[in-house]
Amino acid sequence: MKTRRSWLRAVGILALVGVAFPRSAAATPFHFSTGTVNDQMASASRQGNGSAVEIESADDFVLGQETRLTHATFTGLIPIGAAVGSITEVGVEFYRVFPNDSTTPPDGHVVTRVNSPSDVELVGRDTADLNLSFAVSVLSGSFTAQNSVLNGINPSPNQQTGGEGPVSGQEVQFDVTFLTPVDLLADHYFFVPQVTLANGDFFWLSASRPIVPPGTPFAPDLQSWIRNEHLDPDWSRIGTDIVGPGPQGAPAPTFNSAFSLDGDALDVVPEPATLLLVGSGIALLGRCRRRRRENAGHGVSVTTDICSIVRPGAVPRFSTRRFISAQIF
Repeated sequence: MKTRRSWLRAVGILALVGVAFPRSAAATPFHFSTGTVNDQMASASRQGNGSAVEIESADDFVLGQETRLTHATFTGLIPIGAAVGSITEVGVEFYRVFPNDSTTPPDGHVVTRVNSPSDVELVGRDTADLNLSFAVSVLSGSFTAQNSVLNGINPSPNQQTGGEGPVSGQEVQFDVTFLTPVDLLADHYFFVPQVTLANGDFFWLSASRPIVPPGTPFAPDLQSWIRNEHLDPDWSRIGTDIVGPGPQGAPAPTFNSAFSLDGDALDVVPEPATLLLVGSGIALLGRCRRRRRENAGHGVSVTTDICSIVRPGAVPRFSTRRFISAQIF
């Protein structure tokens, strides 16, 4: 009888573990890309370094389910003649869409915060934190973007500068590995790469908007945003706010930026062992209910019933018994 009760206690505890941890994740490969680089815009994006203020350029993507990101690429310009060894830091940040992670209402220092990145990042990886590694490929020894944004990042009403004109450099692609994978739930996010060089600046190149194959179209596809530490926590739209409308009333351009993401979409499924444990637990609890009814008819105390599962004195009695009550009965 003692052996049988011990076995039933063990089954009950295992069943509770199955209820508390009911899921495993089956991985489906995930890939996203904004597609082919174009020469329409180059926006600076760097960590703060001494007198060089921090600049963040951001472009968006959507996840339809929980996803574990392990890898990213982004394409931009570094100065002509700059060696790959002159890159001193690389980082990637992820932001949600305003008003998440933000103060509301905003302070009114920019034209709008609708569809901007949030005030603060959700999560990030950086070579300085030893959770990101990278490799760099030179795609072209000389590439010219038709317009750029570096210094002209101003609060409203002085936000419109038209951009700072063409900029040239080596076209390079950063191939980034997240040594600590980035787990994100289904949501709308912004991707922010930053690169610091010993001399000169990194400019993130634009991509087609709307996204076309071989990119991964999605909706709503928001335009690229930018800020520096003086504008923080606000953001400005690179096209609509900073470049602004063209001559003769032409609409302001809008931009995407060149990047891709890879990882695993996590399909949450019950584990077979969990199903077995839960089934055993339910069967045991059904027997417990019957025993309680029988005991009640004979005036037997419930606390002496086999449904105690955990021996009194082994753990606090309320923890297991109330958990069962909340979950099953």
